[in-house]
Amino acid sequence: MSELPTTEPSTLYAKLLGETAPISWQELQPTFARGALLLVDGSQDLIEVAQAVAQNDQAKVAAWLAGGQLSRVDDARAEDLFTRDPQLWAVVVAPWVLAQERTEAVTAH
Repeated sequence: MSELPTTEPSTLYAKLLGETAPISWQELQPTFARGALLLVDGSQDLIEVAQAVAQNDQAKVAAWLAGGQLSRVDDARAEDLFTRDPQLWAVVVAPWVLAQERTEAVTAH
């Protein structure tokens, strides 16, 4: 039952992971203004979503868009992000920039 396609997702995944960086909403505003910003829901793996976009996996991307796990940023959400200025992570998959709000648990040492 080895019907899995032979791909090199780990290589692309690692490449995208290496290109992911923290970013502020202020830095993302020009991308939002160009309509090239996609927001990835916190329940999703940012890199997995970026990989699907990079590989033009239309079925996965369409499902995420339909389910709200991937979305364009509307004006109301942009206003919310501007007001709260949360910690964001982003990765570029031209022509898109995919961003995700990070809500990491605080660990006490």
